[in-house]
Amino acid sequence: MLYRLKTLGQVDAARFVAGPPTYITLYTVVNKRTGSGAHSAILVNASERVIFDPAGTWYHPKLPERNDVTFGMTDKAVAFYLDYHTRVTYDTIEQTIYVPPEVAEIALERVKAYGAVAKGMCTIATSGVLRGVPGFESLPSTLFPRALSRAFGKIPGVTTRVITDDDADDNTGVLLVQRDGTPL
Repeated sequence: MLYRLKTLGQVDAARFVAGPPTYITLYTVVNKRTGSGAHSAILVNASERVIFDPAGTWYHPKLPERNDVTFGMTDKAVAFYLDYHTRVTYDTIEQTIYVPPEVAEIALERVKAYGAVAKGMCTIATSGVLRGVPGFESLPSTLFPRALSRAFGKIPGVTTRVITDDDADDNTGVLLVQRDGTPL
């Protein structure tokens, strides 16, 4: 969507540095009724923290997004991202692995370089980015979020938590509240 594209100046101004340790987090949104995966995304904490949300519908008007990479991912922004996806009909699997700074930087550069992703291709994009990062080459190239999550979970050192929520399935209220300028 064009309204989501920001200038490089806006991206630079929103840059958020969480500091060490450096890590990569895979988010997998899962339909509670069917158990099937609905979406994949990657949070990268390197020299800055960003989320690669390929073909995603989440946004915040104060956080610049370019080519499916959202910048300025503070702790509150991450919490908002998780709240948007996790609701009565969907859980979110959060899988994190701590990596050396140089590996995190490679992941950061790969998400920035990937480009905008077509609808329905989130996991192909996510797995494609990860497969080019040292230590993640064995991950499958897949369309299926759960398949990527299972493979990611087998990497030594990955920690997993499942996030649940009983918010209503209609998450448009979350977006409306944030569209009115409520700060993160």
